[in-house]
Amino acid sequence: MKVQLAQISCHDGVTLPNLTRVLSVINNASHDTDLIVFPETCLMGFPTIDEVGQVAESIHGPSITAVKEAVAAKGVSVAVGFVETENGKCFNTTVLISPDGVELTYRKTHLWSSDIGVFERGDQLATVMWNGIRVGILICFDIEFPESARSLAIQGAELLIVTNGNMDPYGPVHRTLITARAMENQVFAVMANRCGSGGGLVFAGESAVISPFGEVLGSLGRDEGMLVVDIDLTQIKKSRAEYTYLEKRQIPLVGEVASLQENQNQTAHRL
Repeated sequence: MKVQLAQISCHDGVTLPNLTRVLSVINNASHDTDLIVFPETCLMGFPTIDEVGQVAESIHGPSITAVKEAVAAKGVSVAVGFVETENGKCFNTTVLISPDGVELTYRKTHLWSSDIGVFERGDQLATVMWNGIRVGILICFDIEFPESARSLAIQGAELLIVTNGNMDPYGPVHRTLITARAMENQVFAVMANRCGSGGGLVFAGESAVISPFGEVLGSLGRDEGMLVVDIDLTQIKKSRAEYTYLEKRQIPLVGEVASLQENQNQTAHRL
């Protein structure tokens, strides 16, 4: 499977320049590319609370419709982030779109501090079969909670797509955690982060593709760039040949809080 990371800069609170760039990346992708992954909310950037209502669109709106048309014409699939509106609420959403249409919609469940008040919290972690592999999506801050990726793995996810908008000084955090999420769930993890600056923030880039063994199969620096990585799906089965973490979990075990004084008393009693 050939995956392309689109590490691009974005304009905040507007749509047209971002949509134009996304369509250009799709149109210029290699004919044998299977999946292109874009950053978090890249179609509208990060709007302020005053801007969000102006730029938000439904999943049937003009921006996603334009992406669907480009995807169908190119014969590729994309994961792209946008600002979604439904029933008067706005969400930080990523959709997986194939030539057949929208395959999976995910609304960010763990809101970063600047998301709060702008977006509503999503309430579902879901996966879908795509191109013969089960796929789940997370967005940025989500990967800092191991339960998010584990929930997708429990559903059978083999490929974890992360659309990212991570900024300085937290770049090393996400590069470390995307590797951990891949290893601890024995899945491929594909993370496309935003780069450049906007809203007083400097975005960290460092997009990467990680194998189920925790190997960095490809990565980018801090500047704009495209990276195409071939992933060997047989590595999933190989990573689980000796053991699988899901089967080895000891969830029923519950620990107890012990104070230093209790430990000292127990030691004295034994003596």
